[in-house]
Amino acid sequence: MIKSVLITGASGLIGTRLTEILLQNGYQVRHLGRSAATRSGVQGYRWDITEGQADPAAFEGVSHVVHLAGAGVADARWTASRKREILESRTQSTLLLHKMLAQHGKSVQALVSASAVGFYGLDTGERLMHEHDEAGVDFLASVTRQWEGAVDGPNSSVSRIVKLRIGVVLSERGGAWPKLAQTIRYGLGAALGTGEQWMSWIHLDDLCETFRFALENETLSGTFNAVAPAPVTNGQFNKIAARVLHRPLWLPNVPSWTLRLALGEMSGMILGGNRVSSEAIENAGFNFEFPDLEDALTQVAAHSR
Repeated sequence: MIKSVLITGASGLIGTRLTEILLQNGYQVRHLGRSAATRSGVQGYRWDITEGQADPAAFEGVSHVVHLAGAGVADARWTASRKREILESRTQSTLLLHKMLAQHGKSVQALVSASAVGFYGLDTGERLMHEHDEAGVDFLASVTRQWEGAVDGPNSSVSRIVKLRIGVVLSERGGAWPKLAQTIRYGLGAALGTGEQWMSWIHLDDLCETFRFALENETLSGTFNAVAPAPVTNGQFNKIAARVLHRPLWLPNVPSWTLRLALGEMSGMILGGNRVSSEAIENAGFNFEFPDLEDALTQVAAHSR
């Protein structure tokens, strides 16, 4: 029986919605972050990752932990300092979490951590990627590999660990959709680069339900892709989005060179892509509410107006 769930990085897109869903299903929720503020009736506790300190009270009586903390990979240009922040916000927070769990988390039965499909590399072409496939060799793949290594923790005190490799999250609340939808509504939508790069996506509610599924399923452990069953190319995604928004899509593709010039190394996230399998999580018993992209975008668009 899940008594209390502690969420790190709860102020972000995923953490906010996951908190709502867990509360709606009768769970006690507490947050661990840079502020100890109480939001929406959820008690907050503070940690300082740089100093390696966290409030021990956050862990008292907690049965499960969801680990979402990490600097946004698309929030700023990838300078050397930003790259270091992206990596250390994940690895150092995870090491601190394991330290606190070993000292104060004796009641914790499971740790469910975010990861990313970036593990496989910025561009894996047409190949359908599964959890057993090796990590890529680029920056994000290296970050994700080290992140997952820290989550597993050779001396972890937690008996059950689940890592969810997350794809492109679709929501009216944030992420890629609001800006894309605005561009298409103004008649400026267009595929990026060749438009043939794959996008493995997931509706925010399905993602949060995947986390809940991992919390509740006591037999679940290891790594799972958290993506919908039907990945699409960037060109297909834009066509479906335009159809959902009842707007024409008439502009030519945005040239790759302009994106490289504007975004630098970070452009690889847009110009590359991954075709990722959801077979493992489905075989474990998870059912998607939004397995089809058009249905997912229709729901998201209806709530964005």
